[in-house]
Amino acid sequence: QVQLVESGGGLVQAGGSLRLSCAASGRTFSSYFVGWFRQAPGKEREFVAAVRWTGGITYYSSSVKGRFTISRDNAKNTVYLQMNSLKPEDTAVYYCAADENWPNLWRDLAGCEYWGQGTQVTVSS
Repeated sequence: QVQLVESGGGLVQAGGSLRLSCAASGRTFSSYFVGWFRQAPGKEREFVAAVRWTGGITYYSSSVKGRFTISRDNAKNTVYLQMNSLKPEDTAVYYCAADENWPNLWRDLAGCEYWGQGTQVTVSS
């Protein structure tokens, strides 16, 4: 059974940092991209970032580039999203996703092959 389990969400002040983790299990993800979507209250879900499990190619949305860093630890089967300089508009539920397609083809979480249940990130002003 394939599972993506997110952790690391919480409440942080604007300007602060959080690191999200996505623990993957149940299959080999060597040919996959693993990444993150987020959904803020009243807004559509949006792509945040993704990393290719093999090779480490990364993709970022323009809204987080330069502030967020995605990485993976192959030994731990875990993908991380380091979020720095957080803003109130980063408040959202963050979902981990995995798919073999390149992230420029990711249109929504539901279109990805696997996804997790989400973790809440709240940034106070």
